[in-house]
Amino acid sequence: MINNNSNPKGMVPMSQKIAFGLGMLANQMFPAMIGIFTVVLVEKLGFSGLLLGLTYFIPKFYDALFDLIMGYVSDNTKSKWGRRRQYVLVGAIILGISFALMWQLYVENGVTYNFWYFLLISLIFYSGLTIFSIPYVAMGYEMSDDFHERTNIMATSQLIGQLAWVVAPWFWVLMADQSLFSSSDVAVRTLSVYVAIGCSILAAIPAFFIPSKSTLNENYSPIDFKGILGSFGEIKEGLKASIEIKPFRKICIATFLIFNAFQTTAGFSYFIIKYYLFKGNEDGFGLWPTLFGCVGAIITTIVVIPIVARMSKVVGKKKAFLLSQGISIVGYILLFLLFVPGKPYLFLFALPFFSFGIGSLFTLMMSMTSDVIDIDELNTGKRREGSLGAIYWWMVKFGTAVAGLLSGLILSLVSFQSNASSQTDESMFWLRIFFVGIPILGTLTAIWVMKDYDIDEAKALEVRDLIDKRKRQGKKQSSAYLSGKLLSLEKSGSTLNSIIGNDLSSKSESEISTQFSEILNNGLHGLCFSPYVEGQDAGDILSENQIRRRLDIITPHAKWIRSFSCTEGNELIPEIARQKGLKTLVGAWISDDRERNENEIQSLITLAKAGLVDIAAIGNEVLHREEISEHELLQYIKRVREALPESIPVGYVDAYYQYLDRPALVEACDVILANCYPFWEGADNAYALTYLDRMFDFTQKIGNNKKVIITETGWPSKGDNVQAAAPSKLNAMKYFISVQEWAKNKNIEVFYFSSFDESWKAKQEGEVGAGWGIWDKNEKLKF
Repeated sequence: MINNNSNPKGMVPMSQKIAFGLGMLANQMFPAMIGIFTVVLVEKLGFSGLLLGLTYFIPKFYDALFDLIMGYVSDNTKSKWGRRRQYVLVGAIILGISFALMWQLYVENGVTYNFWYFLLISLIFYSGLTIFSIPYVAMGYEMSDDFHERTNIMATSQLIGQLAWVVAPWFWVLMADQSLFSSSDVAVRTLSVYVAIGCSILAAIPAFFIPSKSTLNENYSPIDFKGILGSFGEIKEGLKASIEIKPFRKICIATFLIFNAFQTTAGFSYFIIKYYLFKGNEDGFGLWPTLFGCVGAIITTIVVIPIVARMSKVVGKKKAFLLSQGISIVGYILLFLLFVPGKPYLFLFALPFFSFGIGSLFTLMMSMTSDVIDIDELNTGKRREGSLGAIYWWMVKFGTAVAGLLSGLILSLVSFQSNASSQTDESMFWLRIFFVGIPILGTLTAIWVMKDYDIDEAKALEVRDLIDKRKRQGKKQSSAYLSGKLLSLEKSGSTLNSIIGNDLSSKSESEISTQFSEILNNGLHGLCFSPYVEGQDAGDILSENQIRRRLDIITPHAKWIRSFSCTEGNELIPEIARQKGLKTLVGAWISDDRERNENEIQSLITLAKAGLVDIAAIGNEVLHREEISEHELLQYIKRVREALPESIPVGYVDAYYQYLDRPALVEACDVILANCYPFWEGADNAYALTYLDRMFDFTQKIGNNKKVIITETGWPSKGDNVQAAAPSKLNAMKYFISVQEWAKNKNIEVFYFSSFDESWKAKQEGEVGAGWGIWDKNEKLKF
């Protein structure tokens, strides 16, 4: 995470919050003014409901797609200014110029010309909006890692941003003032220039006043033309990974439902006030649409946002969201009842309730998204404020595009007449029904979606602690490996670089894929069994069905299976494996939890006495983790050795080099069970087999003529490089082929790691931890 805040507690100076808030004012002022000025398209320029809908849908649909690319570009930018600031500044300039040009529309040019002119300039405007808003929003996500400070940042920005909705409605008054402008279209042409200049300046402020660190030395993906073209796969994977985070999915869906249901009908308030409350009479009408927007925004600013921020701290973000949206439903019902012809002041009583809907939405949802970004970092090892922010706002903008199209269709459906002095009672009745009915339906559905949202303060703190712990421990690589260890043992890397194993460099990827499939189908000696399905974490209880299903997939391809634990459902693995004709290397998980250790050992002994264990392993990498002493481990091994028949070999699993200086450990084991990972030692894939061969040779020399079994080796298909070791599907296939041929030629027993991808491992090792399987997390063959 690139944390711009130097305060270790995550507190952000008020000056930075205000600077971010001024950017939000611009971010909201532009769409607010589009909503105000759009009335001219219908009333003065003759746009039909369909044309109006298209002017919303096409640019915003394009904007939503561009967001995903901009998120990737922003997240991977290497510069001395950081990842965001330069884009915020450039976007602000494009926004200002294009907004002013967009409204230079003249009646005499005709509807068709004005439609195409407006549409094309809109595309430029929304390009600028994406270039500005995606990095800008990401700035907010990364300003603090404190659970409550995130809400304070978003609340401050929304307070300032709400001023847009206080100010914007008064432009209706200015547009109607014939002492200033001869007509509303003249007013829009003039006022748009002033709005463009002011908002452009506001949008640029975060670029100058929110600090960021240089990213010149970061290991980011390239963003040149080739890199951007190649990024679509990464964007797709990022989108998939993000949507698979259940809380994030709920946030996106709920926002989509509430905001876009609101957007679909928001513009109808002007027409309801003019044609229902005032029957099309211009006298005395002009102030009331202004008051509807202005008073609502003032209430949101001084009442709703402070209350919501306080509620969030007291009852949590989810409950604050549910309460706020429930209040907004009351407001919509009151609006329907209090729109009374001749008594326009009555609707003001509904606004305090109505304002809780949108007023609370982004304050809470943007804060919740910051929490989800932490979960994404824990799952993938990457900090992707830009990408997740882009995905979130893609949902919003795509929905807004649909909402704009629906608005036009609804106006056509209720037979609303452009340029008419009055509308029929039937049209106004149905317009009022749509005005409140669609938002109520959207809000109720969103409440149902969010009812089991499960990220509270305790979980957010737990996730943050895990991320911090991983960073402190430097776990960009496996906890069981030391980068470059073999080279330090060799004293020289020359022998490693001069020997190449199975040379696959001349073969095409198609040929390699075919050879991979042939070896897999002919059968392996052994596979490390990955039991945890998507959504499970280590320690969750395994079901018989998931074990049986995954063993059904593995059985045709292996003779042996290796398990890692004998409790929490893992004890079912040896029995089901035996039923399928597989031999078993069964592990008891040993840690600093002595009570669990006893349960593991007793379960292992029970399984072995039942004839379900061919090799018993007491512990996996526990010495490297420094969770117990070697002496304590030896006592566990001794107890199991004494309890089992001599026919069952007993050993301990750890990195090969853990045995080199532990003669007592070698002596205690009947068989040496060694994990050998050229990848974690930073080996180039081309020389990885040579590394493996030397690892095995070192272990064999200290093994006192005992059998050495490689209990883990493999190559990941995704994630970050470790020195010269690059994860990829092609490299994973090459390593698999080389290892299997090497093991067959030398008659070495190898348990390949691993059978299935398991997402939970990313919490320990980053994205690379979840990419070691031959089959993916959905149990589909990857290669």
